[in-house]
Amino acid sequence: MTDAGWVKSEPGGDGQAWQFGGAWTLSHANALDEATAALRPGAAPVTLDLSAVEMLDTAGAWLIMRTAERAGTGGAKVSWIEPPEALLPLFKRVLDAGAEPAKEPPPRVLFLDWLADLGAATEAVIKDSLDLIAFFGALVETFGRIIVKPKRLRWVSVISHIERTGLNALPIVGMISFLVGVVMAFQGADQLRRFGAQVFTINMVGISVLREMGILLTAIVVAGRSGSAFTAEIGAMQVNEEVDALRVTGLDPMEVLVAPRVLALMIALPLLAFFADMMGLLGGGLMSLFLLDINFSQYWRLLNNAVGLNTFLAGIVKAPVFALLIALVGCFEGLRVSGSAESVGRLTTRSVVEGIFLVIIFDAFFSVLFSYLGF
Repeated sequence: MTDAGWVKSEPGGDGQAWQFGGAWTLSHANALDEATAALRPGAAPVTLDLSAVEMLDTAGAWLIMRTAERAGTGGAKVSWIEPPEALLPLFKRVLDAGAEPAKEPPPRVLFLDWLADLGAATEAVIKDSLDLIAFFGALVETFGRIIVKPKRLRWVSVISHIERTGLNALPIVGMISFLVGVVMAFQGADQLRRFGAQVFTINMVGISVLREMGILLTAIVVAGRSGSAFTAEIGAMQVNEEVDALRVTGLDPMEVLVAPRVLALMIALPLLAFFADMMGLLGGGLMSLFLLDINFSQYWRLLNNAVGLNTFLAGIVKAPVFALLIALVGCFEGLRVSGSAESVGRLTTRSVVEGIFLVIIFDAFFSVLFSYLGF
């Protein structure tokens, strides 16, 4: 049986002689790596004597070559005593291959690089948009099957998600809307006081909260809270291969996972928006008591004169659309998760950003549409 590889350092004629022997193979690589690391080349010439090597493979040849390169890097002149003739072809093949020379990066042209990055980003956005539209089409098809056979919808799951996305979100939505109403009333009264028009603070608060701020802030909170939860939950199921298990058992993930979440959020968000509107008006009313020296009955009477049913409906009709966008993006990104925890975190963040972006885009669209219709 061939002995494990070894290396000895001995003084040579005008420098050092490193003698290699035994089996320089992969099975002894760890020990050989430590042995070669212990060699300390100097500036004097180094002779590598391979005549005693009995077995050699590419791993051992690479270790010997790396030892020679280390000696050469230190400034020593390196010479060889070749291994036995049977091992010489393999050793020369590894020696000739050497380390791949570092490639110099091509010269950068900043404008062309920027243009290429812009093109790649545009292509990615278009592809993701088309995938999201296709996902929306699959969701419409799923709801079509549910309408034909209502028993396919899991109402227990829908009610559970209504509780999680709606009822459990009431405290944070109410607090934010109340404080926004307070801030708007304070800032509005402070600015309108310069023109002697403090009483129009109530008009500003009522119209802003009912048409825009109530539903917009609620949608943003829900996108960060529930949209991210949808992505994380479905993404974790993707990582654990539970979604694949559903498909194997004959269940459609769109019916089991996506449809209940979308329907639940479309029910919960209008209710949350109504609650946010009331809390925002309450916050504006409390601040008006101190700033405008009026009582609650006067506040509600002035508010009733300032806003009408159209103002309230202009905000509420946006809620189901925003809910659909948030749930659609959350479930879409969740089903795109690959088999890693890093993918779950990255796509969860992405779903929040995309959800809020789409909410703001569609809010602007509704504003232009309502202005055009005189609504």
